[in-house]
Amino acid sequence: MKYRVLHNNNIIQYFLYNFIKLYKNKEYDIVSRMLRRSLSTYAKLPVSALNVFQKSCYYKIDFKINENASVKEAVTRFTAFNIGCLAVTDKSNKVIGVCSERDFINKVAAFDKPANDVKVKDICTYGPSIIIAKKSDSLESCMNKMMFKDIRHLLVIDDNDEEFIGMISIKDLIKEILKQNNDTITRLSDFKIGKGAYFGSE
Repeated sequence: MKYRVLHNNNIIQYFLYNFIKLYKNKEYDIVSRMLRRSLSTYAKLPVSALNVFQKSCYYKIDFKINENASVKEAVTRFTAFNIGCLAVTDKSNKVIGVCSERDFINKVAAFDKPANDVKVKDICTYGPSIIIAKKSDSLESCMNKMMFKDIRHLLVIDDNDEEFIGMISIKDLIKEILKQNNDTITRLSDFKIGKGAYFGSE
């Protein structure tokens, strides 16, 4: 019997949906096994957080917002750029925090507050609570940080913890995995048709 092979874009969407669903449900053991198998060939193809950012949708857009801007402006940016997180800056344009769609949903929409009356600084995450990736961090390291901290975005900084470089999303990481690993694509095709459980035919 011949099985239909999924196109890359369909696989990305399907894997994203199932991956996020799994770790939302805190099924970390399954997700970790999927991640290890997907990254099994990366010894020959090292990919860093900086590499991922340079291919990210964040690379060519202005994803910063001032802490005194209204939440409505943040939501407008989310929609306009089709992104889920913004880097928050102070008056000197230094990145000091992050503001995500989840912040808006949990702290504004859930309480039916008017977005015009709430400032970004009232809902964003500041300082030590921010999970970051150094530019040389591996793909696996970035994915693990997102998975075990239950987040979908990472700020990328230089290796001296000083200069802000950019931002990456879980979608960026998964796209990179799929691009670099043809074997992963085969496994995910099998996954959708129920062949070989989560990891393809073996």
